[in-house]
Amino acid sequence: MSKAGSRLPGRLRQALSTFTSAHGRAFVSTLGRLYRAPLASLLTAAVLGIALALPAGFLLLLLNLQGITAGWEAEARLSVYLKLETSPEDYRQLAVRLSEDPQVSAATLITPEAALEEFRATSGLQDALALLDANPLPAVIVLQPAAGLDPAAAETLAERLHGLPEVDFVQLDQAWLQRLFNLLELARRGTLVVATLLGAAVILVIGNTIRLAILNRRDEIVVVKLLGGTDAFIRRPFLYEGFWYGLFGGVLALLLVELALLLLRGPAAVLAESYGSAALLQGLDVLTMSWLLGISIGLGLIGSWLAVRRHLRLIEPR
Repeated sequence: MSKAGSRLPGRLRQALSTFTSAHGRAFVSTLGRLYRAPLASLLTAAVLGIALALPAGFLLLLLNLQGITAGWEAEARLSVYLKLETSPEDYRQLAVRLSEDPQVSAATLITPEAALEEFRATSGLQDALALLDANPLPAVIVLQPAAGLDPAAAETLAERLHGLPEVDFVQLDQAWLQRLFNLLELARRGTLVVATLLGAAVILVIGNTIRLAILNRRDEIVVVKLLGGTDAFIRRPFLYEGFWYGLFGGVLALLLVELALLLLRGPAAVLAESYGSAALLQGLDVLTMSWLLGISIGLGLIGSWLAVRRHLRLIEPR
């Protein structure tokens, strides 16, 4: 029993050494084979890189848009327009009461005089406004909803405010924000659809490339089978070829995305500055780049495995 136990580690080390050596030779020899056909390898990697760069670019655009709009929930406003006959004392008291509402984080009172002065400064109708006998603008209370208040609760709050006796009209400035988020969700799902279709295209391209490699090495495969080579032994270099194609395609996709960012970052900064924002286009982080490379390699392995599985069975010694 002890002798068998002592032989087992040695056999295990030998099997592990054989396994590592076989994969190492396939790993290096496959890379050398691609190096000896640089143009064909580069063209295949370029097709894969472009196919992977498109969904990666869309994803990066979505991430930047989500970062820009992350704080826009706080920009939703409730504009409460009061009736013209509301006295200054009443609308000041109402502003205080509304500021104490648990669903309101802040209340800003705009008096009729302040509203008229702002309108006079921005409209360019100073001469026409000077002819008015009375101020036609009502007092307005601008409410900032409490943090975390969802759109349905904000609409309920607007309906409740509309029922107050001093209130003439309530405008909820949130519909545009909801439309924006709906558009972002549509773009997110569209990106997923495009990524799925292009991922299938990557699998087909790699599968076709491996199929051609199998056909070009048909005689070699027949000889190896005659000498007793297993399907796993024959399959191994083709799988590593798919691995390399996936890796090179992923790296090229990252380079294309970074190049696109380099070209767009300047105009994007100018546009953001014109809107008084300092937001800049952010690149892919390390985790996202790792995911992209992993997905690219996985697609390469899937495409090569499908091609080898289908065509290797058709090649048998006669």
